[in-house]
Amino acid sequence: EDTLLIFDEVQEIPRALTSLKYFQENAPDYDILAAGSLLGIAMHPGASFPVGKVEFLDIGPLTFKEFLQASDKPEYADLLFPHTDTDPVFGPSIDMYLAQYLVVGGMPAAVLAYWSGHSFSAARDVQRQILNAYEQDFSKHAPTDVVPRLRSLWQSIPAQLARENKKFVYGRIREGARAREYETAMQWLLDTGLLRILSRVTKPGLPLSAYRNASAFKLYVTDVGLLGAMSRLDPSVLLEGCAVFEEFKGALTEQYVFQQLQDGAGYEPFYWSADGGTAEVDFVVQHGRTVYPIEVKAGVNLQAKSLRIYRDRFGPEVSVRTSLSGYRRDDWLINIPLRSIALLPAILDAADFSGTKPKT
Repeated sequence: EDTLLIFDEVQEIPRALTSLKYFQENAPDYDILAAGSLLGIAMHPGASFPVGKVEFLDIGPLTFKEFLQASDKPEYADLLFPHTDTDPVFGPSIDMYLAQYLVVGGMPAAVLAYWSGHSFSAARDVQRQILNAYEQDFSKHAPTDVVPRLRSLWQSIPAQLARENKKFVYGRIREGARAREYETAMQWLLDTGLLRILSRVTKPGLPLSAYRNASAFKLYVTDVGLLGAMSRLDPSVLLEGCAVFEEFKGALTEQYVFQQLQDGAGYEPFYWSADGGTAEVDFVVQHGRTVYPIEVKAGVNLQAKSLRIYRDRFGPEVSVRTSLSGYRRDDWLINIPLRSIALLPAILDAADFSGTKPKT
């Protein structure tokens, strides 16, 4: 009754994975935990998976709230919900921790290395080790003929996101590359959880997934800290600022928001862009019976041109902007601090939007 059996890296032994079925049928009194980092792919052809016999729990990188809970100021985690009384006092301090999170990310080993000595270099060392382990996994677990394309696609992600238009382009992997050459490699990386996909929707209808444009998407990595490490970005550039860094700062901030919306808020985000590329909204999410557009601002320029175009076309009652500015409501626009974006569901539930109508 007091025993927990743990099968770690269970994907390495096909029979261990299959045995879960027989434990459930013949020895249900045993509590068994099977952990693995690549369970999303079929690594051993012919292995039998115990469908319906196990419960799944996907564990991603630490969210910003969890990062704060592991910090020397865990009380800050309870101050993320926007409040006019506490934000002016604690907001700037929490934003300093947010800058640290953009460097360190949420991989547990990197977070532990950082908080053990407040060392960004220690966190970067761990991140590089993780990235090296990923590339070793390519050779170990992926089909041999797919491995070169896996590496090429994986290594192209920072360059894809460094562009103003972050839509994934196969030609950025190598000149002349085509989708059919890399579809298997991309799906492998998505199945392992190493990549996150943000798909375009053609309109904000319900459900959003019904309006997915399968040919237009953006690819992000699993963790914002790993993206910085892949880009060989010096932490001081992010923490102290640099004019030539502004565009990639936007990519890191969007990666951060994507993670928080998925892992913290539990949304399946999409993005919207107008045909012809005249406007693009960074994220759209479905909350209850409403679709909310979200624009991400990494800097001090808070102009919401694309949100206005989206609003004029689709007439949402409320649009969301997330930035380093504090929480405020301006008629049809609500600004949510970047530090608080994972709490978007609670913020929307608590807000009173009655009487807020799009202008015609």
